[in-house]
Amino acid sequence: LENNHARDKVAVIELNGVISGNASSLRGSIVDSIRDQLDRAADDDHVKAVILRVDSPGGEVLASDEIYVALRTFQTSNDIPVIASMGSLAASGGYYVSAPCRWIVAHPLTLTGSIGVIFHGYNYRGLMDKLGILPDVVKSGKLKDMLSGEQRPGDVLPEEKVILNDLVKESFDRFKQVIREGRKWSADQNRTEGVKGGQELSADWEDSADGRILSGAQALKAGLVDELGDFDKAVDRALQLARLKSANIISYQAPPSLGDFLGLLGRAPASKVQIELPGLLPEAGLAPGRMYFVSPLHLR
Repeated sequence: LENNHARDKVAVIELNGVISGNASSLRGSIVDSIRDQLDRAADDDHVKAVILRVDSPGGEVLASDEIYVALRTFQTSNDIPVIASMGSLAASGGYYVSAPCRWIVAHPLTLTGSIGVIFHGYNYRGLMDKLGILPDVVKSGKLKDMLSGEQRPGDVLPEEKVILNDLVKESFDRFKQVIREGRKWSADQNRTEGVKGGQELSADWEDSADGRILSGAQALKAGLVDELGDFDKAVDRALQLARLKSANIISYQAPPSLGDFLGLLGRAPASKVQIELPGLLPEAGLAPGRMYFVSPLHLR
C-alpha cells in the first residue's frame, strides 16, 4: 500500500460490511479471512504492527466474538499491537471487534456505539388470516414453536419473553465485559510502556451502553476510543507503539480461487419468484431468529 523502502512492515486488515460467520464464497467467511490474515502477519517476522480498518454496522453475535478472540489472542501471543482505525461506521459489533485492540482511532464524525443486542423477527399471522391460511402444527413441547411468525400475539406464552430476555441479557453482559477487559488491558499496556494520550473508560460509560449511536467525539469522552483522527493518524500511532521510525504499509490479498474463475463464466437465468421482506437483509447474510450486535438502522 505504501513503499517506504523499509525492512519492517505494518499490515492493514480490512473489516468491511456486515460481520457474519456464513461463508460468502469458497474462500470462507469474514471470520476465516480475519484469522487467515492474522496468521499471515504472525508468521512474518517483519510485521511489527497491525491496523484493523473497520467500516461495519456489526453483525452476528458469535462471529463478532470469534473475531474478538482472534484479535486478543494474536496480540498476547505475538506481542504485536493492533490499532483499530474506525471509518464512517463502527457500530455495535463493529465496536465489539475494536474493543480488544491496543489503540482505537476514530474520526470525530464516525458513527460508533450502538452497544447492545437485538433479536429481530416478524409476525405475519395477520397476513395469513387475511389470506385464509391456517398453520397445522404438531410439536413435542409447548415452547417448540418459539419465535414462530405464525403465532397470534395472544398465543405467545409469558415464558417465551422471559427466555428471550435472558438470552439477550447474557449476550449484552458479554458485550460490556469485552469492553471493560479490552479497555483495561489497553490502558495497562500504555502505562507499562509509558505511552501517553490513551483514554480509559469514564465512570459513567455504561450510560451510553443503551443502544444509542455515538459520534467519534462522544465516544472519546466516554473513553471508548483513544484518540480522534483518520487512517494516517492510525498509521502514525502504529509506528509509535511498534517503536518504528518507518515501515512499509502492506495488505494481504487471497490468491484467485476456483470460485473466482467460475464466477467469470456467469450464471444461467433462474425462473423463480422471490419475495423479500424489508429488514431481513438476505444480501447481507442476516438470517432471522438469531441475536445480533448490529445497528438497528441496518435491520429495518
